[in-house]
Amino acid sequence: MHKTVLLNEAIDNLNLKEDGIYVDATLGFGGHSGLILKRVKRGFLFAFDQDQMAIDYSSKKLAELGNNFEIIKSNFANLEEELQKRDITRIDGIVFDLGVSSPQLDVAGRGFSYHQDAHLDMRMDTSKSFSAYNVVNEYSSEELERIFKNYGEEKYARQIAKAIIKKREEKKIETTLELVDIIKSSIPPKACAGSHPARKVFQAIRIEVNNELEVLKIALESAIKMLKVGGRISVITFHSLEDRIVKEMFKKYSEVDSNLSKLPFVPEEYKPKYKIVANMTPSKEEIEENNRARSSRLRVIERTKE
Repeated sequence: MHKTVLLNEAIDNLNLKEDGIYVDATLGFGGHSGLILKRVKRGFLFAFDQDQMAIDYSSKKLAELGNNFEIIKSNFANLEEELQKRDITRIDGIVFDLGVSSPQLDVAGRGFSYHQDAHLDMRMDTSKSFSAYNVVNEYSSEELERIFKNYGEEKYARQIAKAIIKKREEKKIETTLELVDIIKSSIPPKACAGSHPARKVFQAIRIEVNNELEVLKIALESAIKMLKVGGRISVITFHSLEDRIVKEMFKKYSEVDSNLSKLPFVPEEYKPKYKIVANMTPSKEEIEENNRARSSRLRVIERTKE
């Protein structure tokens, strides 16, 4: 069963208005969207997702709560463009939940999980042709090492990349468990203790397939720009790479320019237009109830002036 992490905290921090315009940038299985619709009776919700399975499920779920919503099948990098098509240029709030949803992990055929055997896939948008299969079978040793290091922070990136290339000389690598076996055989036995030895490599490949970090930067810039005064952005991250992007971007918009910060008095027009309002991790109780919550963090920013 999918449990939305930091659900109430993310939505409570949006300071919802009954007639506001809100966006769920990562619809998934409708946890955040459902809570927004329950509270925004006279406003409107736009929800984004690339995954048809999530859209089909959430359409039914949200229709039971109201008809003041629209689901947009698109990557959230297209946030500004898609909303402008609908004559929306300013919004009251937006939530991003950057985790892979449990149903995506649980459907073996999607190839996200290192626990179940499936074709190497990992596409959030299944209409795209580029998949984990292409990364694993077509990237050079240097390219594989780079993504394992940069996107997985994998200590044994070079050994794993070389082992993949060596295996490819015999045959194409087709499935998730074939890849898991290669990873396990190319790292010291002690590295297999603790968290799953394939976790970081699978994360790295998923980020590469879906261009996750670049699209996050684009979407955050758009969201910040489109916020009304008093509007807020809630972002839930699940690993340090995402969190660093959110932290640095929020810092950039909420701090006084370093050249001016030493002045005894900062003129009003040079003061930041945004402020950080929350930076939190889940409660001990939530982590005990839902293991997926352990690495999550919520950051919230508010626009304070035009």
